Amino acid sequence: MSEPDFNLLVALDALLAEGSVAGAARRTGLSTSAMSRTLGRLRATTGDPLLVRAGRQMVPTPHAQAIRERARDAVLEIRTLLSPAVSELDPSTLDRIFVIRANEGFVEAFGPGLIAAAASEAPRVSLHFAPKMEKDSRYLREGRVDLEIGVVENMGPEIRLQALFRDHFIGVVRAGHPLLSSPAVTAGQYASYGHVVASRRGRAHGPVDDALAELGLARKVASVVPGFPAALAVAMASDLIALLPASYLPAPPAGGKAGQAFGTFELPVPTQVITISQMWHPRLEMDPAHRWLRQLVRRTCGEGRADGD
Repeated sequence: MSEPDFNLLVALDALLAEGSVAGAARRTGLSTSAMSRTLGRLRATTGDPLLVRAGRQMVPTPHAQAIRERARDAVLEIRTLLSPAVSELDPSTLDRIFVIRANEGFVEAFGPGLIAAAASEAPRVSLHFAPKMEKDSRYLREGRVDLEIGVVENMGPEIRLQALFRDHFIGVVRAGHPLLSSPAVTAGQYASYGHVVASRRGRAHGPVDDALAELGLARKVASVVPGFPAALAVAMASDLIALLPASYLPAPPAGGKAGQAFGTFELPVPTQVITISQMWHPRLEMDPAHRWLRQLVRRTCGEGRADGD
């Protein structure tokens, strides 16, 4: 029995990732006709059509769906094996793009510090921040991102993680808001004002509502917006209260000092402290460049937080 042509593996990964001959051709730098011939060879080798026509599109067969992630992992593993072994890394010579998937709150709070630190140590490195619209480990598994930052939830047992810092939610209102004149905001005062909620999924209910309900109180949600920047902007332009993570405000102004556009206060009901972690796929565990990136993120987050782990 002859050995399979391992060059077909790269084409297989591209075809299953793109879902089209034209897309796979662009990804691999081949012509469309050459990729079409390669698909024919793959069909003969695997004994499966892999991609079949459905109207104007190509859709994967059940077998193709079953092997898609394995093909991706195999290609990434081969590239790692064939990369030069490097025991010592000089960041000043590192030329690489790192993709970090994080929500906008993290990017706004820590992005400038990360970019500045990377530019200082590794001027040829570029940090690309990808939006985090949902919690899903497939971006790490498929190699589409290098790091994911956030709260660990259903990421899978193989994903590596490291805690960066603890965070908690605080109340944010415009400067001069009546609540800022109180030594400590009570649950009744908190519930008496309208609220703006930041939620990517459009959810108005959260843990703070459960805590208020135990006291026989309920808040009125006047608006739901997709992210923290919008919630802060609404709060600063109205009497509504925004609920934001403390890390989103690098230097929270207590009591709305003169010149500040907003003030903050501790919530009058208990809410869970959350741990922000960085996560990566195990295939990058020993990569010197990736280790440097993880250390950079950990150090920058620690410097930006008094309670950084």
